[in-house]
Amino acid sequence: MNAAEQATSLERTSKIAAAANLFKTAFPDARSDLKPWVNDPDTQELIDPESIDIGFHFPGFSRLLQSRSLLLQIRFYEDRQTGEKRAIGAEIAGFDHRGKQWWLSTIENWTFEGNSYPTQEMGEKLKAFLRSVLELFSGQ
Repeated sequence: MNAAEQATSLERTSKIAAAANLFKTAFPDARSDLKPWVNDPDTQELIDPESIDIGFHFPGFSRLLQSRSLLLQIRFYEDRQTGEKRAIGAEIAGFDHRGKQWWLSTIENWTFEGNSYPTQEMGEKLKAFLRSVLELFSGQ
C-alpha cells in the first residue's frame, strides 16, 4: 500500500520518512515517491494492505543499478493477540522502460533475480539499506 496512506500515526510517519532518508543518503540522486501505486480499482486489487510501498526515481537510467526507478515493499506481520505489527521482510525491485528488470527479497536468500542486476557495489549498498529498513521497522 502507498506509504502516504500507511502514515497513520506519528511514529509510523517518522519511520517512513526515515526510510526515505536512508535511501536518499545512500543514493543522493534519487527522488522519493510515497504514492507509487495508481489509485484505480485494478491496481488496488493487487496491493498488499499490510505493506508499506515507497518508490524511488532517478533523473535518468542508472547503469550501476540497471534501472531508472526502484520500488521498495516492506512486509509486515500482525500478532493477533497483541495487535503488534513488525516487519518480516522487504523486497526491492528495479524498473526501466521495459518493466521490472531485477528484484531482491530479504525473505529468502538475499540474492538478486531477473534479467539484469546492479553492480556488486550497488547490490551491497541496497542490501545494507534493506537491513537498516528492517531494523527501523522491527518493532512497528
